[in-house]
Amino acid sequence: MTVRIYDSRSQQLTDFAPVHPGRASLYVCGPTVQSGPHIGHVRSALAYDVWRRWLEHRGHRTELVRNVTDIDDKVLANATDDESWFALAYRVEREFSEAYRAVGVLPPTYEPRATGSIPEMIELIEQLIERGHAYPAADGSADVYFDVRSWPEYGALTRQSVDDMEDAADADPRGKRDPRDFALWKARKDDEPASASWSSPWGAGRPGWHIECSAMSRKFLGDSFDIHGGGIDLRFPHHENELAQSSAAGLGFASVWSHNGAVTVNGTKMSKSLGNSIFAHEMVETVRPIVVRYFLLTPHYRSVIDVRVVDGELENGSLAEAASAFERIEDFLERAGAAAAVEAGELPEAFAAAMDDDLSTPQAVAVLHETVRAGNAALASDDLPTATAAAASVLAMLRVLGLDPADPIWAAPAGGAEADALAALVESLIAERAEARSHRDFARADGIRNSLVTAGIELEDGKDATTWSIA
Repeated sequence: MTVRIYDSRSQQLTDFAPVHPGRASLYVCGPTVQSGPHIGHVRSALAYDVWRRWLEHRGHRTELVRNVTDIDDKVLANATDDESWFALAYRVEREFSEAYRAVGVLPPTYEPRATGSIPEMIELIEQLIERGHAYPAADGSADVYFDVRSWPEYGALTRQSVDDMEDAADADPRGKRDPRDFALWKARKDDEPASASWSSPWGAGRPGWHIECSAMSRKFLGDSFDIHGGGIDLRFPHHENELAQSSAAGLGFASVWSHNGAVTVNGTKMSKSLGNSIFAHEMVETVRPIVVRYFLLTPHYRSVIDVRVVDGELENGSLAEAASAFERIEDFLERAGAAAAVEAGELPEAFAAAMDDDLSTPQAVAVLHETVRAGNAALASDDLPTATAAAASVLAMLRVLGLDPADPIWAAPAGGAEADALAALVESLIAERAEARSHRDFARADGIRNSLVTAGIELEDGKDATTWSIA
């Protein structure tokens, strides 16, 4: 029953040994909310959703933090006269939340926005300056940089020499000692809105991208936690810089670094800058959301998924195959359910062994289909006890993977646009309440709950998430 996970830093499988026995803590880099979610964002969130579910199945009380970067160069660049940067960030954040919800990704334990942790970022920068690993720009501009030459282990995550690295392009190099030094605090520019800057000991400005995650992971999970996850494209410079600044500040930080594979389009990296992104809503409109989840989790989470586009249109060959495969599972459950009432049973040992082995979902799904085939054979021979046992195992596997067709999350929403608008508003208030509780602002949290109750919305706080219903 030992869970093994691939550590990107050591580049080998390691036994999962939580910092706090019985508790699993994960920090996952969430979206920079500059524009809508593409399927690569959804794949990353889904990978760590499956990790979370499996660790919980293995008896760990799991806390998952997924941040929202709501202040960034790109967010400011995409703002318009008609939509301020914070309005843009909030709108796009809701689009991400809906994309995650559509494929059954559980809400994170905490989902902090970067703008909600500015004091913690300033405190961490001050620590780095005191320790001699950061410095304010000599020109008095209010820029603050991390001194990469001061930390001998810089490059440990990606196994690079500092001399072989490209210059950091995240800030004006005017006050840098070394062009590879990266920004911890960025001075406010004249053309940026005043609302996008905060006061600091060095002058008005805003945090650099990398310091945000170091501060938020520390705030919600402590100085040391178990797993830091994110897409493979974040290894450098983002995660390398996080590791350097957190370690230089004296934090234990992440025990394991985990990176999910990319989603490519016709063999080419998918990115917004290249204009070849497949947006989440496009795939969900092609097949059922539960099939999208099945399609994305069947390959190993560290592998590359290639999506084909022909004449500008999403080719649904692989998606159609996934839909057919999942329909075979559903068909068996329907037939077995007609024979006898079926409850979820025990997981097959081969399934559990595959999941313990660095979340090997290809092998786990293979066990799932083998069990379906055995169950169909039992039905064909009128062996109802064997068929019922197979169906019970299938249900157990589907529930661990978040693929139970009977889960209410897969039910078609009623009420159309009005229901969607209500859900978005309520879920936004639930997130705001969760953040208030994390700051121990219980008066604000109770006020939000009371407002919802007055409006006829009931909340239920579960172990992993808060759910709501209309009274």
